[in-house]
Amino acid sequence: MAFSLRHVAFIVFLLVLCETSARAATFTSSRAAYYPNSDQGGTSVGACGYGSFGVNLNGGDVSAASNLYRDGVGCGACYQVICTNSNICSTNGVTVAITDSGASDSADFILSRHAFSGMGQTADSGASLLSLGAVNIQYQRVSCNYPNNNLSFKIDESSNFPSYLAFVIWFQQGTKDVIAIQLCETLNFNCKLLDRSHGAVWAVVSPPSGGPLSVRMLLSDGIDGDETWVVPTNNIPQNWKAGDVYDSGIQLN
Repeated sequence: MAFSLRHVAFIVFLLVLCETSARAATFTSSRAAYYPNSDQGGTSVGACGYGSFGVNLNGGDVSAASNLYRDGVGCGACYQVICTNSNICSTNGVTVAITDSGASDSADFILSRHAFSGMGQTADSGASLLSLGAVNIQYQRVSCNYPNNNLSFKIDESSNFPSYLAFVIWFQQGTKDVIAIQLCETLNFNCKLLDRSHGAVWAVVSPPSGGPLSVRMLLSDGIDGDETWVVPTNNIPQNWKAGDVYDSGIQLN
C-alpha cells in the first residue's frame, strides 16, 4: 500500500513527538552559567578536593554544582547538559563532571568556559553562548567515560603515615554514588569506617595497619535505594605514601 505525503508527514511528527516526550521524561530543566574569570578548564581549588587534577578532568569539561553537589556526594558525577536555544545549541550538548560547589543566577551548574562553549553547534555558536553568561538548559545524570583509566585512589597530601590516612577517588565511572567506605587490613581483616572529610576526600584516624589495605565501597543508585558493596581488585600498599596514586584494578559501571 502506497503512503501519501500526508502519511509520511504524520509519521515524522509522531517520531519527533516520541523523542521529545522521552527527553522530557529523563531530563530536568534548569539554568547554567560559567566561571567568567576561569581559563578553559576547571579550578584547582574546587570543593571536591581534586586539586590540580580537577582542572583538566574529563578534558576540561567540568562544573561546579549547587543542589547536585549534595555535601560532596555528587563529586565526580557526570551530567549531560544541553542548552535549549535551537539556533545555537547542539542537540547532544556536553557531558560535564562535578568538581566544585557553587551557585549563580539560579543555576544548577557553573561550567568551565570549555564546557559552556562546548554546548554550541560551532565555535562561533560557543562564543555567542559565552556572551550570554547564563542560559536555559536540560540535564540528566550519565556515566563518566574514562576508557584508559581504572578508578584510582590518590593519597591526599594531608595524610601522615601511619596515623592519618585520607584519599580522594579519581576516575569514577557509572551513575551510582559512593556513600560509605571501609578500609580493611587484609591479614586479620580489621576494618574501620572512613569519614567523608570533604568533597570526594575520605579520611580515617589510626587506619588499620599490619598489611595491605582493602577498600570496600558502598554504592547507591539514589533512586530506589539499591545499595551494593564493591571491593576493588588491588589494595592500597601497607607502606602507603602521601601524594601517591594507587590503581584499584576495576572500573564502575
